[in-house]
Amino acid sequence: MMPQIVTVRYRKRDGRWRRWFIPVVPVVVLLSPLLLIAVVGGMVVCFCYEISPTDAVRGVGRVLWALPGTRFEMEQGQTAVLVSIR
Repeated sequence: MMPQIVTVRYRKRDGRWRRWFIPVVPVVVLLSPLLLIAVVGGMVVCFCYEISPTDAVRGVGRVLWALPGTRFEMEQGQTAVLVSIR
């Protein structure tokens, strides 16, 4: 299942938490021109390093399908960040 929303929480210096909900599909639609350039660049890199483009696409697809349910937490001093992908 493709990720639908990314939740980013971070703690401000005063101790309060701030939360952002980022929908994945609208962001991908807005960044699609850059995505096309990235795909073309990836194909060039595949041919330079003699990697099969189908294997590279399959690997990226597996990583993207594994993202839902992922949580990333980082805390250092007064700064804390939590990224949750649903």
